[in-house]
Amino acid sequence: MDHTYYFDGDKKKISWTIENNDTRSDQSRIHIEDYYEKISEEQSKYVALHVGIFWCIGRFIIKNGDTVNVMIDLKSMFEHLSEKKTHDDPFVNSRTKFIEQLKDQRRLLIKYKLIEPTDNKAALLLS
Repeated sequence: MDHTYYFDGDKKKISWTIENNDTRSDQSRIHIEDYYEKISEEQSKYVALHVGIFWCIGRFIIKNGDTVNVMIDLKSMFEHLSEKKTHDDPFVNSRTKFIEQLKDQRRLLIKYKLIEPTDNKAALLLS
């Protein structure tokens, strides 16, 4: 099955929206104490990507072998993930490693797409 996955994060919260032809699920979470107002917005977006995909797998929304179209509204993040480059930030690299593990374990086809911030459906959940 094909899914479209939007995600966002700021210094206090993370959010994600996943949809396919049949359903849509929206979620938001306040950061854990270790991250709350302690990580950058870019780092928060990586947390949202990782936690949200993990949540979708746990809720059986994303199943083994599914395609996940990941909508990214930050150009640097898109370039890092789509070109599989090492990031200067060890925190980001560890999140990327977890995302790759999920992808490999579940045999997911992940396609990264760059979108405008105004098109990010998960951004509305942060307010």
